[in-house]
Amino acid sequence: MSDPLIALDGMGGDFAPQSTVAGAIAAARAGIAVAIVGDEAVLAKEIASSGGAPPGLSIVHAPETISMEAHAVAESRRRRGSSVWIGTELVKRGEAGAFVSMGHTGAAMATAMLSFGRMRGVERPALAAVLPTPGGPTMLLDVGANAEARPSHLVQFARMGSAYMRTVNGIAEPRVGLLSIGEEPTKGSALVVEANAKLRADPRVAFAGNVEGRDVVAGTVDVVVTDGFTGNVVLKLLEGTITMVFEQLRAAARSSPTARVGGALLLPALSSMRSRFDYRRYGSVPMLGVDGAVFVGHGRSDGEAVANAIRTAADAVRLGMLRAIDGAIDEGAAG
Repeated sequence: MSDPLIALDGMGGDFAPQSTVAGAIAAARAGIAVAIVGDEAVLAKEIASSGGAPPGLSIVHAPETISMEAHAVAESRRRRGSSVWIGTELVKRGEAGAFVSMGHTGAAMATAMLSFGRMRGVERPALAAVLPTPGGPTMLLDVGANAEARPSHLVQFARMGSAYMRTVNGIAEPRVGLLSIGEEPTKGSALVVEANAKLRADPRVAFAGNVEGRDVVAGTVDVVVTDGFTGNVVLKLLEGTITMVFEQLRAAARSSPTARVGGALLLPALSSMRSRFDYRRYGSVPMLGVDGAVFVGHGRSDGEAVANAIRTAADAVRLGMLRAIDGAIDEGAAG
């Protein structure tokens, strides 16, 4: 099956439209059809200054933009001419396989809910981040869609995350861990204790028990489930820690003539390690549970990250992400 057309929010992100146009051009040159959505005059000018549009790249005009400061739900309802709304509608009408945005995450989630609604049987959609670990990729969800959650939500997050990792990453039986403050089933908040019991009783989930914070990046499990408040804190902490560690290594490698020699010898290994932990590697994260393929990326994304975000979305659609998640959820099954 060939890659589907991907609709890209051309106006979303800290460095748009330069970053979005650069990413769209790179993806189109790699053979992925991209419709970049936004102010046509602005996008056409940026594409022209970048050498022109390659085959497979088109512009869909959207006269409005939702700013990062806007109220997500209100602006999503009011601005039907926004790049987020029009891009989502392309997917709803079947003209695109997925929508990708580096802009306002809340607006993207609100618009997706207004346009697609939830999948049958899904109580709460979740944002999922794929993290590099020594044992392979690990999915963390929810990372921001739901500040509060019920035990049944965490069960559904586990099912959706398992379906994604099985379908998109080829893991036959994804191991699921529940983020807590201890491995024992009785450790953690009331939410975690009840969710642990439900997950243990769920035959559709390969539940490995509670996992602690250190396990998130250790590759102990393939899917880590938690509420959106905790997941977002964990994700941002990881991003900040990785950045700080590599900045300190760079500073130490330049601190003396001897250190500079050692740093030069270690540079290839450090560069390889940093690339494995770079958020640009996957580019975007899926909204699991909405009845349409929507992916959101980091606001600081550059052209490389945008191109990878498009590729991630195209791969997920081609591999049948929505069908797999729909099959993992039954009406009322989480209880």
